[in-house]
Amino acid sequence: MAKPNFQGLRVLALESRRSTEIATLIANFGGKPLVAPALREVPLESNHEALAFAAALIRGEFDAVILLTGVGTRVLVDAAERAVPRSAFIEALSKTKVVARGPKPVAVLRDLGVPVWVSAPEPNTWRELVAAIDARSGELPSHPRVAVQEYGVSNEELLDALRERGAMVTQVPVYQWALPDDTGPLEEAVRTVARGEIDVAIFTTSTQVAHFLQIAGAIDLESDVRRALDRIVVASIGPTTSDELRRRGLAVDLEPSHPKMGVLITETAERASSLLAAKRSR
Repeated sequence: MAKPNFQGLRVLALESRRSTEIATLIANFGGKPLVAPALREVPLESNHEALAFAAALIRGEFDAVILLTGVGTRVLVDAAERAVPRSAFIEALSKTKVVARGPKPVAVLRDLGVPVWVSAPEPNTWRELVAAIDARSGELPSHPRVAVQEYGVSNEELLDALRERGAMVTQVPVYQWALPDDTGPLEEAVRTVARGEIDVAIFTTSTQVAHFLQIAGAIDLESDVRRALDRIVVASIGPTTSDELRRRGLAVDLEPSHPKMGVLITETAERASSLLAAKRSR
């Protein structure tokens, strides 16, 4: 089979931590990458909720702890050291039913030596997470005390689903998303899209969607950007990001078979040219 190829299409990505990796992948598949970081992860200046959670965990006040991200799990463990000894926190966490949303928190927990009670299967959304908990709900009290490590905006669907099942939920935010310190590259990416100089836009988090449109609005180009996105291929890494795109009135043209960056780039390279031709012919 021929190697998937972007055939020289201009591809926008909004990665931050993995910007070099995604640019290399796009180029290796014959694309012309434009990478503009759309966010940065910022630890909360005040980790009061994390400190209170650590103390309550030590006291045995939770039946289950849900960890949604790998970075957030590490930040939570580090923040907890301000309130309790690290070894005591890890021991208490090990005695609790720990739920991981996907492979990244699982990897952190493995490093810590903390067993995972439930792990959500792909595509690792809140729906798979709740279904995995439901499958073992008989091991929990009828009204379990559940702590949820959050990132960025709260996942209200997840919180509502837990409460509907009788859980008493404690939200534990440990970091938030912010715009990059230098928004210049992101502003230029918005202008490039608005001028019709991009063929494929790749989104790997819902926050990238929000920040991209926020900057577009701030420089009075949101209408132009929306018109441009109607004529290019919009690729999303998975259901959570796709939901955010659709919620904001944007069509999703492609979602990979697995929510992994390598799979996303490969399958987008394979299909982008035909999708673009079909989209522009309408």
